[in-house]
Amino acid sequence: MSVPSPAPKLPVSLAANPRLSSWVTFTADGRIAISPGKVEIGQGIVTALAQIAADELDVDILRIEMVRASTATSPNEGVTSGSLSIQQSGRALRHACAEVRQRFLAAASERFGVDPPLLSIEDGTISGPGNVRTSYWELAAEVSLDHDATTGATAKSAAERAVAGHSVQRVDIPDKVFARPRFIHDYALPNLLHGRMLRPDRSGAKLIALDETMGRSVPGSVAIVRDGGFAGVVADSEAAAEAALKTLRKGATWSAGEPLPDEDDLAGFLKSQPVETTVIDTRTVVSTRKTVRTLRRQYTRPYIAHASIAPSCAMARWDGDRVHVWTHSQGVYLLRADLAIVLKLPAENIVVEHMEGAGCYGHNAADDVALDAVLLAKAAGGRPVRVQWSRHDEMSHAPFGAAMAIEIQADLDADNEIVGWRHAIWSNGHAARPGRAAQPALLAASEIANPYPRIISTNPPPVNGGGGDRNSVPLYDLPAWTITSHRLLTMPVRTSALRTLGGQGNVFAIESLLDEIAALRGEDPVEFRLRHLRDERAKDVIRAIARRAQWKPQKRSGIGHGVGFARYKNTGAYCAAIAEIEGTDDIRVRRLTLAVDVGEAINPDGVVNQIEGGAIQATSWVLKERVRFDRTRITSTSWADYSILTFSEVPAVDVEIVQRPEIEPAGAGEAAHGPVTAAIANAVFDCLGVRVRDLPITRDRIIAAMELAS
Repeated sequence: MSVPSPAPKLPVSLAANPRLSSWVTFTADGRIAISPGKVEIGQGIVTALAQIAADELDVDILRIEMVRASTATSPNEGVTSGSLSIQQSGRALRHACAEVRQRFLAAASERFGVDPPLLSIEDGTISGPGNVRTSYWELAAEVSLDHDATTGATAKSAAERAVAGHSVQRVDIPDKVFARPRFIHDYALPNLLHGRMLRPDRSGAKLIALDETMGRSVPGSVAIVRDGGFAGVVADSEAAAEAALKTLRKGATWSAGEPLPDEDDLAGFLKSQPVETTVIDTRTVVSTRKTVRTLRRQYTRPYIAHASIAPSCAMARWDGDRVHVWTHSQGVYLLRADLAIVLKLPAENIVVEHMEGAGCYGHNAADDVALDAVLLAKAAGGRPVRVQWSRHDEMSHAPFGAAMAIEIQADLDADNEIVGWRHAIWSNGHAARPGRAAQPALLAASEIANPYPRIISTNPPPVNGGGGDRNSVPLYDLPAWTITSHRLLTMPVRTSALRTLGGQGNVFAIESLLDEIAALRGEDPVEFRLRHLRDERAKDVIRAIARRAQWKPQKRSGIGHGVGFARYKNTGAYCAAIAEIEGTDDIRVRRLTLAVDVGEAINPDGVVNQIEGGAIQATSWVLKERVRFDRTRITSTSWADYSILTFSEVPAVDVEIVQRPEIEPAGAGEAAHGPVTAAIANAVFDCLGVRVRDLPITRDRIIAAMELAS
């Protein structure tokens, strides 16, 4: 008996926003406005989406105008995160544009009395037998797109696509090169005022008293705004705002604050706190092989800052009981939901419009500064207020990527083959984004006179990729395992989403221990991985880097090589990396060779850009990055105190794309971090003969590991 095929479904984002006119508009100047709900945060998504639209509509990509996301007009696609933009927005747009094309062909068919299959479209011009011709723009008045999408439209096959699958120049770069105001930091509204925030240095301190007298007397000062523990200044220039803030700070009295953990014993702190424990996955197989020894290893990573090159910035303007906000938030609708709660306004009274920011790697302070701007703008008499956080603000008060302690116990038989595997994670939650709960998740919401409680970060469910447990379930074919996550119910250091969430830490731990077991067996680490994988796509990316890097290079003194692999979230892009490091003094990464399989690569150059960027950021995390603090305050509040990779330290990065145009595309933005982290750590062992299991891998950590091993 044959099983009936499931009924066709619309892509998720299109099902949630089915009106075709919310995605596609034909403009009077012969262009096409495409309005996705995902936002450009440096990942090149507007270019890839423009390619998809150009393909399905049969137009030159130069005709495509990508519209910034806004709650006034755009589809609600939630948040731009998790390397999901191509999977969600791309699929929705491909289907929507295919249906729009179909509707216009039907209209041209009716006008000319020609069957639709006999018509063709070239750069928006529709033509057919007898030299009949029209265009999208001529028919636009006759073809209404105020209809919901149906499941009947069929997108082009991979072989029919002329734009997707090819590298094109990014559509956002010219504005950035020629300094046109694309970044929110560069955009100035008429009659703009400037705001600055007053916040404590000590963690958890509250504003008890504030002498506003001297702040009001600063030339150019417009207003001092205070609402409970929330305080800031509004002035007619940035210089005046800075001067007023400096004066205001002298008149502030703060409570004692809350103690911070010992930064040199984060594992001890994480394991000592109350937790919510979840068994993520188990596998049980009856085996005749007996455990002869058990390897117990602990791996840690510190709190990590977003460290965007420019601090967070936003603008807001009130008009009666309505407010317009300009922000580099990753989720304009989710931010609007939290603003509505704090302001006690209907959501329709708030417009949140996206503008690009200078670097976004997860939930940074973009949403927080938006509420700051809204609250300060209340005192501006209808004039717009621009608030830019300082570097100190950004490194003190923005959410961090959560610290992690990971313990793995691997049971081995007499041949050092894996018999059992137990993986346990202790970590703060990795998600506290706005718009997800009945209480707002914005910083100022916890400071105002009637404050909302500060949300303790949670983890996305495993079906959405998980949080602290992300990538903790091995992709390798191990006989038995138990994966357990312990989420902290306390949060002295504010945490939320940072690129890969727990994926970087878990891949680092898994791949490090696998390398150690391969070494015990005297087995090549590449062959060891291939032997434990069944997924041919996984094997292919490992084989690709081994071939490209000519694995394994001849042993040289002071040089090490290591390999790492993961499939992001175990459902997304496959990525493998080989690192070549130099360890004669400090660790220096000389070269990274990567292979990636994202399914259909819409813009191969964009995929390479994302993998290169992720690889370089991961190198910075592995070798340098660590939020520093004493028992009272964050101390890494400047570039002098929070080290990142410098240009002179950037390794050569070589990327190979394993092309699979027949497979639905997956995002590339977070695929490289875990494999690169593991590859560097494994290369350090290859070079120095010592395992460093605590990130970042600094000289002090190497010396400590050597002393422990001796």
